[in-house]
Amino acid sequence: MKEKMKELDNNPLGIEFIESTEEEKKKLTETLIAFGISNLDNPFKTLTVHEVAKDLHIGRNKAYEIFKRKDFPALTVGRTWQVMYLAYLIWKHDNSRKV
Repeated sequence: MKEKMKELDNNPLGIEFIESTEEEKKKLTETLIAFGISNLDNPFKTLTVHEVAKDLHIGRNKAYEIFKRKDFPALTVGRTWQVMYLAYLIWKHDNSRKV
């Protein structure tokens, strides 16, 4: 019983995390792109720093840190940071444990 309690302390929801291979990640990325292009009203829609912060439930400063990361697909339009919605969804999936 104590071992089970320790296990639940480390993983309170009892979720078993599964590591995916590079091939599975690539296939999922391709599926997301195909789904996004066919089902989004505007697949080239962009999100602002504020919208990403709201989606990730983080503050504005942390969102700016993410936008400045090399692995984040951000772009600047004039003086504003933006990210394409579809690229953001793919990045969010690939980096869901890093944020």
